[in-house]
Amino acid sequence: MRSHGVRNFPDPGTPGFKAEFATPSPAFSSTARICSRLVPGVAPSGPSQSAQHSQAQIAAMLAFARCVRGHGFPNFPDPTSSGAVTHQMVASAGINLHQPAVLQAGDACVSVTHGVITKAAVARFVAGQ
Repeated sequence: MRSHGVRNFPDPGTPGFKAEFATPSPAFSSTARICSRLVPGVAPSGPSQSAQHSQAQIAAMLAFARCVRGHGFPNFPDPTSSGAVTHQMVASAGINLHQPAVLQAGDACVSVTHGVITKAAVARFVAGQ
């Protein structure tokens, strides 16, 4: 996206990154169509205009949540229907993100997401970024 003129486009996996934008410009939409083939789970028409993640991404996030539950955090929440897991959801489940075991469980479970969630993304989430 940046190499096609969309400056300050965030890296995927950064907190707050979503593959949708409220009012994309025509240039953004065109670039998104060009670049969408590079992103697994994104339709060729470009990023969704809604707050929904693709079904593949949501399935990967559900698998991650199941895996984390199996690694000692039985209350770890499933993502919302839009694919989000927030710090508030995790805290409401009684999970303290500052426990080293949370990062260990997350790291152990990234493989079930087939690249949708990375160890770096888990570390940023746990760090509150």
